[in-house]
Amino acid sequence: MPSRPHPNAVRLAAFYAAFFGVVGTLQPFWPLWLKAKGLNAADIGLVLAIGIGAKVIGLPFAAHAADRTGERQRLIAGLATASVLAWSLFATADGFWSIVLVSLVFFSLWPPVMSLSESLTVAAAHDGGFQYGRVRLWGSVAFIVTALASGAVLARRPADAVFWMILAGIGVTLLTTLCLPDRRAEPSLGHGVPLLVLLRRRAFVLVLIACGLIQGSHAVYYAFGTIHWTAAGYSEVVIGALWAEGVVCEVILFAVGATLVHRLGATGMIAVAGLAAGVRWFGTATTETLVSIIALQTLHAASFGAAHLGAMHWIGTEVPPALSATAQSLYSSVVWGLFLGIMLWGSGLLYARFEAGAFLPMAGAGLAGSAIAFGLARREPSVPLAPPTAELSPFRR
Repeated sequence: MPSRPHPNAVRLAAFYAAFFGVVGTLQPFWPLWLKAKGLNAADIGLVLAIGIGAKVIGLPFAAHAADRTGERQRLIAGLATASVLAWSLFATADGFWSIVLVSLVFFSLWPPVMSLSESLTVAAAHDGGFQYGRVRLWGSVAFIVTALASGAVLARRPADAVFWMILAGIGVTLLTTLCLPDRRAEPSLGHGVPLLVLLRRRAFVLVLIACGLIQGSHAVYYAFGTIHWTAAGYSEVVIGALWAEGVVCEVILFAVGATLVHRLGATGMIAVAGLAAGVRWFGTATTETLVSIIALQTLHAASFGAAHLGAMHWIGTEVPPALSATAQSLYSSVVWGLFLGIMLWGSGLLYARFEAGAFLPMAGAGLAGSAIAFGLARREPSVPLAPPTAELSPFRR
């Protein structure tokens, strides 16, 4: 008989499903709500960019509090509660500047919920002997389900429904945070400023740069993939299926990810992800046949999933628990904030001038990230780092 899943794995899987259920509505359909509020394309782009900027601001503060106190679960629940209240303010936001203000508040609070939970999940998986990828995959499943369900709802309801669906989803996420394992790390007092301690490690900085280039290479796809395929003559149904295909492949990767990480190592996974990104974006730039696009979309499992799994494994094995929340926040801030934000801004300029050719620089970014990761994989042994001491940096040079 198959063994029962670890209780903490079930609790964490429920949280991931709830959180990414929100993302499944927020990412595809929040721009529709903004448009219904009277914002033009330039205003919508600016609001989205402000959301990324707010993430960069909020994550380090939340992580610093987590590592200084050793708290995880209570801080996550508090941030989720504040996120419900912040999102509720959109009900009264009317006009560009009020939406900008509420966006700054909400996106300073909501992303740290996931960042701190990733830290908690990696540690709980290590303690409980279950696989991170098999917990995380439920988030991807929920994204697919809610994206499809939200689209069906919006086919019959006005764009105001986006606000209510997201509010309900954040409320469900809050409930799941109350059930998260109450695992506390040793406070990092006496180890120096966590941010500076981490940034002294050259390998950590290189991992951030490699993942930033690889994940940032998805910028043109995220911003203009649908527009590109529409211009190529494909229907909304086909385009929706192509987006779903990529996430389905991501789910499969997460299900078998532990075996791949064991064989390739963390930096090896990141290197493979960069190669896949190079192939994927070169192909997207040069072909528009449906068979080719379907084949290229399967590479989402590698270009996104392998890079993320590799980064989570590297942080989980190489970073002391007392610094894990700060490490996760730096990963999110640098990769999903700094790199993706800059490359999203650049993607608009590139696509306006080159259209499909805008994917070619993204291929170059993915290959550059792969080269950095390959260099790390060859030079650095995959050995957990020693615990921090008052006299020495916790990281080997």
